[in-house]
Amino acid sequence: MTMIQDLEQIVTSVLPADPSFRLVGREELEFHINEARQNALANSKDAFLLSLMRLLALPGNGHTRLIPNDAILVLPLRFATIGTTVRLLDAASGFSDAIGGDLISINGVPVGEIEVAAEKFLAGTPQRKRVIGPILFAWPSALRHLGVLSGGDAIEYRVRSRTGELSELLLNPANLVPGSTLYPRGEHGKADASWTPKSFLRTKDFGQPGILLALPSFFDPGETALPVAVSEAADVVRSRPGTPLIIDVRGNTGGDFLQTMPLIDAISEGAEGRRVGLLIDKFTFSAAIVFTAILKQRLGERLVLIGEEMGDGLTFFAEGGTIDLSSSGAAVRYSTAFHDWAGGRTDDTTPIEIAERLVPTGTLELDRAWVAQSDDVETLDRFSREVLDSLNT
Repeated sequence: MTMIQDLEQIVTSVLPADPSFRLVGREELEFHINEARQNALANSKDAFLLSLMRLLALPGNGHTRLIPNDAILVLPLRFATIGTTVRLLDAASGFSDAIGGDLISINGVPVGEIEVAAEKFLAGTPQRKRVIGPILFAWPSALRHLGVLSGGDAIEYRVRSRTGELSELLLNPANLVPGSTLYPRGEHGKADASWTPKSFLRTKDFGQPGILLALPSFFDPGETALPVAVSEAADVVRSRPGTPLIIDVRGNTGGDFLQTMPLIDAISEGAEGRRVGLLIDKFTFSAAIVFTAILKQRLGERLVLIGEEMGDGLTFFAEGGTIDLSSSGAAVRYSTAFHDWAGGRTDDTTPIEIAERLVPTGTLELDRAWVAQSDDVETLDRFSREVLDSLNT
């Protein structure tokens, strides 16, 4: 197959099926399709992928996007946005001393300027862009398109450690590794790119102060482990009907929210005075956002939102699926259904089983801003205890 066939697959299968493109003008759509076609005909793979990123970002819907990770080569640097700062989480052995530092500039261009230039290639909300954008900082072809790199000279990264020391990392743009080794499709912000949840539930009983329930994922291809975990969590919650809870859905990129309804019911059926703290972050997506919205609608002020703004808003297009592009090796995520958990609206694309549970949540405002600086379990447990103590006052 050729890249032209990749493009035709998008034009004939993705664009007509994805309702988010109803928001894009035909003239603008054709312009970007033609740009992608020209890059395909020129056999310029990376330029073709970047033009597809622009095309699929047009609706501003984060579920609809090109995922280039499996198709590109990157420098041996793993960046992720922690809070609003781009951080070096992993690197080749020669640069290990800089790991943990914040990216300041590339070839003298401030990282903030690069982020602004990259916005048009990234789909979704500002938070979604912070999640999926850091791969561009390690992709030389993207840096060329962003005006940061020209020619084949070494690329200079300036990184500042937590103690304020500056490091300058010089990398040869010819020494590259597969993008997927450092940047997973479902970006989670962990230092280990290959990280996956060990289980669907972790509990920590703090006694009288309350209980921690960590729910790292709602995606269960086998459709057996998640229901068991949800049932176990619901049993724990029902056994202590008045006890405060802290629920951690940071890094939960979603799955099937319908599977989580027994836990939502158990929480809602507890004592009228029960308070619940919910930890969320920019890596919280999809079904985990719906989980948050339904809990907020049911608990009202008894739900305390802690962390940072989630990866998507409450109104978005989702469902759909992912297709692999045979020639370029990239993947396309597309949507087929409208969700509006802010106003409770539906349209002709909203599945009946979702429409039946849609509730108007309004807005989700943080009650307390917090960004974890470590993935350490003990750090989370200490913070959880602090939150539970506050919920008891």
